[in-house]
Amino acid sequence: MPASPSTARAINDRLALRLLQQEGPLTAGQLKQLTGLSRPTVADLVERLTASGLIEMVGESGEQRRGPNARLYGIVADRAYLAALDVRLEGVSVVVSDLVGRVLAEASVPIDGASGTGPAVEQAVALVERAAKEAGAEHLHTVGVGAPGLIDPATGELRDTTGLPAWHRRLVAALHERLPGTHIVVENETNLAALAEQRDGAAHDRDTFVLFWLGMGIGAAVVLDGALRRGASGGAGEIGFLPVPGTRGFPSATDCEGGFHSLAGAAAVLELARECGVLGCVEEGAGAAGVVRWAVGEAGGGGAGGDVGAGAGAGAGAGDRGDLAVDVGGGTGPGVDVGAAASAARFLDALADRLALGVASVVALLDPGCVVLGGEVGQAGGDELAVRVAERITRMSPLPAEVRPSVLGGAAVLRGALLTAQDGAQGELFG
Repeated sequence: MPASPSTARAINDRLALRLLQQEGPLTAGQLKQLTGLSRPTVADLVERLTASGLIEMVGESGEQRRGPNARLYGIVADRAYLAALDVRLEGVSVVVSDLVGRVLAEASVPIDGASGTGPAVEQAVALVERAAKEAGAEHLHTVGVGAPGLIDPATGELRDTTGLPAWHRRLVAALHERLPGTHIVVENETNLAALAEQRDGAAHDRDTFVLFWLGMGIGAAVVLDGALRRGASGGAGEIGFLPVPGTRGFPSATDCEGGFHSLAGAAAVLELARECGVLGCVEEGAGAAGVVRWAVGEAGGGGAGGDVGAGAGAGAGAGDRGDLAVDVGGGTGPGVDVGAAASAARFLDALADRLALGVASVVALLDPGCVVLGGEVGQAGGDELAVRVAERITRMSPLPAEVRPSVLGGAAVLRGALLTAQDGAQGELFG
């Protein structure tokens, strides 16, 4: 049954708006070419969208061209303003943008949870209000919030999770109170990072992949057939609780200590660096990402057992052994005198051994074909670390899996939160 005229117009309008969102300003002729619609149909939809205040003429397509055919049309950027928050244990970052995603203001503030829930929440909300004012946004249409912890799939709210500060949960309620009429969308930080890497980063060509978030905490985001999979209770990807060999015990329902987190979290990475004798090679306070970045620079493309190439079988260290044993420890051993490059390579090999435990488990269960090492540590490790992990997965699993380093790193959460806010706002405004 053919679509009614009103339905056809709505479909054509959404198609044109999506193209303007993806491609930027276009002429009527370009819209005709990209949509396959007739010239009169394109002229009608341009007139209709302009009258509704959704698009406007933003210029002309060339200095020498004039007239209706040269007019460039774009989405009315100030039709709505958006904000995105990256909520961490130690602080908050915020960006404010227009409807097409152009960033107009950004700010961050450290937050000391010891000051109490009320003051911490006030700091975060005040930061959003200041950024909106700086951007000239009198009203925020949608705010995307990325936070650690579980999101209740029924309510969309942060669940009361042990180990996270109380101000995190209270922040969402405070945003609703202080920003009346604003849509607040809350999502797990790792899921948002995966969205950003799929749209703008390492997984831009993948419909199915898993992102490992490697930072202060550990998490994973699962994208299958183009859709983010959250699980029945919103906890898909809580890989920090995965029981693995090499820890001193097992995780519990309230504490991931003893799980994969104990091998790959930031504190564990720093302890591994100490055991490998490389922690003192970086400035104090450099953090896990700083140590990994230093090691990559020192390794200079080489590993403890040879060069690290671009293929999955080009790793070194554990990959040189004839068995599949995984060395989750480190250390250069007493009295062993090795150069900085060799120590750095040994550290990267030991870290890859650890990461391979979690990656191999996910590959065996989901067969994603691609794993992105995300977060600050994943980005710092770059190809050096990704290749080492890939080589180990090749030896440990019969399923092929490409391992890629993050493109966006720690910035992926904020980017994902902004994309979520933009998609929500455009979906409502564009119909």
